[in-house]
Amino acid sequence: MPIAIVTDSTSDIPTNLLEKYGIRQIPVDLTLENKTYLDGFDLSRNDFYNRLPTLKKLPTTAAPSVGRFQTLYEKIFKKGFSKIISIHAASTLSGIYNASRLAAKEFKRTIQVIDSEQLSLGLGFQVIEAARAVQQGLTLEGVLSRVHSLRKRVYVFALLDTFTYIHRSGRVSWAKARLGSILNIKPLIELKAGEVLNRGLARARGNGLRILEDYLTKLGQLESLAVLHTNAAEAGQVFLDRMAPADIPDPLLVNVTTIIGTHVGPNGIGFAAVVK
Repeated sequence: MPIAIVTDSTSDIPTNLLEKYGIRQIPVDLTLENKTYLDGFDLSRNDFYNRLPTLKKLPTTAAPSVGRFQTLYEKIFKKGFSKIISIHAASTLSGIYNASRLAAKEFKRTIQVIDSEQLSLGLGFQVIEAARAVQQGLTLEGVLSRVHSLRKRVYVFALLDTFTYIHRSGRVSWAKARLGSILNIKPLIELKAGEVLNRGLARARGNGLRILEDYLTKLGQLESLAVLHTNAAEAGQVFLDRMAPADIPDPLLVNVTTIIGTHVGPNGIGFAAVVK
């Protein structure tokens, strides 16, 4: 059999696409009020975001263990696959890539572990591209080339509803420095090469959404688009209806994984776009 594609639940790939392309997805751990959940299995995203503002202590997240990766890889090889490409969340923001890399070292067969340098559909679009390339019969080198090409053309931007969560996460240095008196300011961020970059501040949500639309428009012609939200489906649909190019037949609307939502908070709007 050919190459198997593996990713993690921060990729935000909808279930129908995971099934369509035969993608294996390993869940990330979320600990909420002293109980640990498997992302995407034990707790719905709607329930999570509804509870998040009421929590006194932020949930914590943890990469799947090396052992869980080893178990998954072993199962894949037993099914007859000869190679695995394992594509994961940005290594600068998560330990998932490193756990996968350590697990891969225990096998003599080929496991190519890739740092996507992205999250959500910034990662997910790379995974889908790899799976499509496998279905088209490309070699390992051909698949990796396609993934590398797409990574250079994917853009992820978001408007957060508050600084609170990104500040409390402690993972973004400029957010820690900027909290002060601007808790009610809405930050615009870009995820690029594994870094969360400050792309502006908005005093009103409407103004922030206009800036976000402007960023998307300036990217030019697109081949893929996903509108991302954190329990803001209605606003996400409005953004999608306004901004999705007519020549993209199936743009995605995705309620972002709890693992990312822990660090950005509810009511955010963003997009992942692949430029032609």
